[in-house]
Amino acid sequence: MTDVALETRTALPDALRVLLAEYPREGWTVDPGFDELIKFWLDRHLMFRRLMERMETGTEALIDRKVDERAFAQELSRYGGMFVNGLHEHHMIEDAHYFPRLVKKDARIERAFDILDADHKALDGHLNAFAEGANATLRQVGDRDLLQDEAGRFQGNLSTMARFLDRHLTDEEEIIVPVILKFGSSELR
Repeated sequence: MTDVALETRTALPDALRVLLAEYPREGWTVDPGFDELIKFWLDRHLMFRRLMERMETGTEALIDRKVDERAFAQELSRYGGMFVNGLHEHHMIEDAHYFPRLVKKDARIERAFDILDADHKALDGHLNAFAEGANATLRQVGDRDLLQDEAGRFQGNLSTMARFLDRHLTDEEEIIVPVILKFGSSELR
């Protein structure tokens, strides 16, 4: 079986992407089942990607000495908090509400929900490392040389987090959206 750990997989196994074959990504937005719930859910994923991108860009600007350290600290605090809190909330809602209902829709993809659940647990650890790295960086504000060093370490943490997050979000989208397109969202509301 293909390695399914978040940190090492490149995609979900094809056997779990069976509904994606019926509902390819290119057709989602024109499908009659593409409703407000799907739009909202995908917008949340886009928000997490954009927050991550903004923090990566801001950290790079700090390292390149193109931004004031206090402005960087304010932005990292704001976006980092939004990212961590929003992602925790998003995963809690998925785990408690959406996944238990969607997993019953098609037995062929039950294993995919186990993998997505394992992703959430793995991402919790990565979110903790992200928060520790962000806080370690923010503690150096006031000493530009130490801040530069810590920001360099944090940049690596951001890159890792962005890669794992994108892998998870992409795989989750390729499972969840086709399920909703095929079976509807009425019982998810």
